[in-house]
Amino acid sequence: MWIRTLPVGPLEGNCIIIANEATKDCIVIDPGDEPDMIMDAVKVNGLKVIYIICTHGHFDHVGCVGDIKQETGARVVIHKDEVEIYEAAKDMASFWGFDIDPLPEPEIKVQEGDIIQIGDLSFQVLHTPGHSPGGICLYTTGLVITGDTLFAGSVGRTDFYGGDISKLRESFRRLMNLPEDTKVITGHGPATTIGREKRTNMFSHNWL
Repeated sequence: MWIRTLPVGPLEGNCIIIANEATKDCIVIDPGDEPDMIMDAVKVNGLKVIYIICTHGHFDHVGCVGDIKQETGARVVIHKDEVEIYEAAKDMASFWGFDIDPLPEPEIKVQEGDIIQIGDLSFQVLHTPGHSPGGICLYTTGLVITGDTLFAGSVGRTDFYGGDISKLRESFRRLMNLPEDTKVITGHGPATTIGREKRTNMFSHNWL
């Protein structure tokens, strides 16, 4: 499994590219900005993008979905409960003083337990609402991609439309039940592990 994390845009959202090294098929997760940099990483490594996966629909995670789709023809994946947020991303961007192009219609609307496959790599969809209604994490043995559900030392905000702190607490507890050596790649900031977050995350003391 080949992994590249690219912080993109003014808010430095992590765009994550994961490839099957044997087939060169890959997924692009949360392409929020800087499509040229993302596509350079794809092309230089000879990868073929099969899916564009949105952990949630906020503009800093979906801002250049259309560019990547136009370049690759990949299918756009989002949770079924996140479509409303995704469709409102352009308005949200404008509110924050940014502009993004209209987004393409998602072809695949996933839900809890669905499997995303690239060659012999499989990722289980974990529905982890709280930061947004249809937020998802992607889990495979030894690795979880958490979007804005979990950060190193913190969690995602719940004061946006569709946020729910009670649901985020349950999502956090669920992630903390993964094996402690599981690597965590978050939506912003550095990578961490589940074990480290159980010991040091500021929310662990009150939520576990």
